[in-house]
Amino acid sequence: MTSATARIILICSGKGGVGKTTLTANLGIALAQLGERTVVLDADFGLRNLDLLLGLENRIIYTAQEVLAGSCRLEQALVKHKQEPNLALMPAGNPRMLEWLTPEDMRTVANLVAERADYVLIDCPAGVEQGFKNAAAACHEAIVITTPEMSAVRDADRVIGLLNSQGIQPVQLVLNRVRQDGGQSGDALGRRRDRDPCPAPAGAGGGG
Repeated sequence: MTSATARIILICSGKGGVGKTTLTANLGIALAQLGERTVVLDADFGLRNLDLLLGLENRIIYTAQEVLAGSCRLEQALVKHKQEPNLALMPAGNPRMLEWLTPEDMRTVANLVAERADYVLIDCPAGVEQGFKNAAAACHEAIVITTPEMSAVRDADRVIGLLNSQGIQPVQLVLNRVRQDGGQSGDALGRRRDRDPCPAPAGAGGGG
């Protein structure tokens, strides 16, 4: 796969805490093990955790912030994974980047990384605020992750609508923390189904 066809994929969610960063790390490792040159880009500048999940937190010297400022080369900021030679992390910068980062800045970083990768996975901040808008501007396609909680599903639906409105295709859905019986611990959707069964259509009353 050439840099011109590198897939830049947004990993996002409406609600926080549904497993978005874990999915980004695991998917990155899986792709790397398949021989694909993979870069995971941490776009959650306020609450970065991708480096912790990959065990790279003590190896970060430069970040996307220095790349954009031109104070380091891209190769200096990319942190190679020791066990997976095909995997690298582009760390998030200082949380203050949120004050000035623009969608164009995110596109610049993603396109630079894409020149050296087959897959670029962008770990997006939860919600639909400016961090989401910045990350989405750099992507060709998206994976939305949610859990079977009503608030998480509703937020995911809103995110999917925003992605569709921006022409990001395809958008795929991952449902996390699902039990074999179709629910999860504290499953709000399951409780609502038990409490409010679907009413019978009008005029469908029982006969004699």
